[in-house]
Amino acid sequence: MSWIWIIAVMAIVGLWAWRSLPAKGVRPISAEELKNLLRDKRSGAQLVDVREPSEFRGGHIQGFKNIPLGELPNRSAELDKDKPVIVMCRSGARSARAAKWLARHGFRDVRNLTGGIMAWNAAKRRSS
Repeated sequence: MSWIWIIAVMAIVGLWAWRSLPAKGVRPISAEELKNLLRDKRSGAQLVDVREPSEFRGGHIQGFKNIPLGELPNRSAELDKDKPVIVMCRSGARSARAAKWLARHGFRDVRNLTGGIMAWNAAKRRSS
């Protein structure tokens, strides 16, 4: 009987771990890495903030375009599939979903800002 429970627990843990893996083509980017990338005007990266417009108006990273997560399927044609895309949100959860969606729909180089704008603001405070 205990073997059945062990196998069940292992299956649940395995499924959870598999679902939390990033989609193929999605990589994390730290606030520090983003800061360096933004200094490099040659990167050609497309910057997408998937928060709601009210959140975006409340403060955003310069250069980011606001495409709310719910509008992404209808507005993804605004982005070039062959150029890098960096997505961000408040904490990194919504942008992780957006990044997976983009990768599954043919975007080759998608990065998700780890920790979102909260991590960005914290990094700015540390470097001040």
